Amino acid sequence: MERVLTGLRVVELAGIGPSPHAAMALADLGADVVRVERPSGGTQLVPADKDAILRNRRSISADLKQPGDLTRVLTLIDRADVLIESCRPGVAERLGIGPEVCSARNPTLIYARITGWGQSGPLAACAGHDINYLALSGALSAIGRRGERPLAPLNLVADLGGGSMLAVQGILAALYSRDRTGAGKVLDIAMVDGVSTLMSMVWTLSENDLWSERGTNIIDGGAPFYDAYECADGRHLAVGAVEPVFYARLLQGLGLDASTLPEQYDRSAWPKIRDCFTRVFRTRTRAEWVHVFESLDACVTPVLSLGEVPDHPHIRARATVVESFGQRQPAAAPRFSATAAATYIAPRIPGQDNESVFREWGVDDDL
Repeated sequence: MERVLTGLRVVELAGIGPSPHAAMALADLGADVVRVERPSGGTQLVPADKDAILRNRRSISADLKQPGDLTRVLTLIDRADVLIESCRPGVAERLGIGPEVCSARNPTLIYARITGWGQSGPLAACAGHDINYLALSGALSAIGRRGERPLAPLNLVADLGGGSMLAVQGILAALYSRDRTGAGKVLDIAMVDGVSTLMSMVWTLSENDLWSERGTNIIDGGAPFYDAYECADGRHLAVGAVEPVFYARLLQGLGLDASTLPEQYDRSAWPKIRDCFTRVFRTRTRAEWVHVFESLDACVTPVLSLGEVPDHPHIRARATVVESFGQRQPAAAPRFSATAAATYIAPRIPGQDNESVFREWGVDDDL
């Protein structure tokens, strides 16, 4: 059985952050992805052949400053459906592999450019990281406790949510458009733009005077019924009992009488309710509370460490975490009916597949 993107050819110019993650997502779905590395190797935090984000694709090495290597890579791109690059604006052009050159050679190419600030604007040429894109989009100011400094949510929001996932969305949309028009596209994927789209609900709340300072709102830990609580053993539970029906079940599990507490959405009483919840949750261990809530459907779940995740019954039943090439890692997602199960091919050493890729893609036939 084929996977949903079987037959799609993708060239990935080696980068870090969102671009390899986007390439992984496409490769997980069956695309034939070739990663082009510098001869000196990459800048990953772990060795390339142990980096699960580099799974399911082949690796070639090429020095794009050398005419022969540049010609071979351009010929590879001639055969591709998609090119992913994450250089600063102007770098790909200086290397002779920019969108004008590639699109002239391959008019059906989807050329995906992933950057932090975008291809235009005053900051386009500047450096940045996830936290910087969060800061300028307003997202960082909304994350954290009241009266405390903003809290960076790993690199999940800008790098991966606003970068990688926006890139995959754009690539698939451009492929759909190409099916109708026959023409390729150049995609300007800016993480600051992607974060802004992720902030749509918060923007709506703010524009309608329903959003206050960070740490005082319903979904940012301000509400006592949407927060994490410490248990007797120092572990934590996540509570998301926003709707009244779940709030009632939360109180039931905690053994609290609603008539003795202020009304759920009385914001002035939230500190009192939080103090009550904090005191009660500390009377039992996390495991004991999990047992209490497992049949109540109250939106209460244990806060698991990475080491605990694979053994949770739901995660295990869905095989959400898999073990392959000697390490645990997230499974491919999403899942499709009537397609082959995902495979997990170990990451390759940079340049390991030069011969096979050039042969199978017919590159040397034209040189």
